[in-house]
Amino acid sequence: MNIKEQVEKMDAVVAKGAIVDAVKEFFADNANTSDYGDGGTTGKQAMVTKMEGFAGSIAKVNGITHHHSIVDGNVSASEFTFDFDMADGSKIFWHEIIRRIWNDEGKVTHEEYFNAE
Repeated sequence: MNIKEQVEKMDAVVAKGAIVDAVKEFFADNANTSDYGDGGTTGKQAMVTKMEGFAGSIAKVNGITHHHSIVDGNVSASEFTFDFDMADGSKIFWHEIIRRIWNDEGKVTHEEYFNAE
């Protein structure tokens, strides 16, 4: 499996705002996540549930910008800026690096988020 092509495909889906679809299509069943806020998920379904809840709380997408991605073997890093108005009136502006580890089938087994600010 060509990991670089998978990264490009996944990043394109995320950049369109289809974050739930990206998890459903590109995560392995045993995938786990961790982030700089000490949160995380274990298993694909937990991440789908988390992203469905998050996506449902977005009132307006002001912008999602994919800046760059790099791939080294089965590890990738993608830089994004996310700008959302939330349903509760708050605003989210994240500049993130998303590090992913991929398996031989081209599925994400681990995804970790880093604040790029």
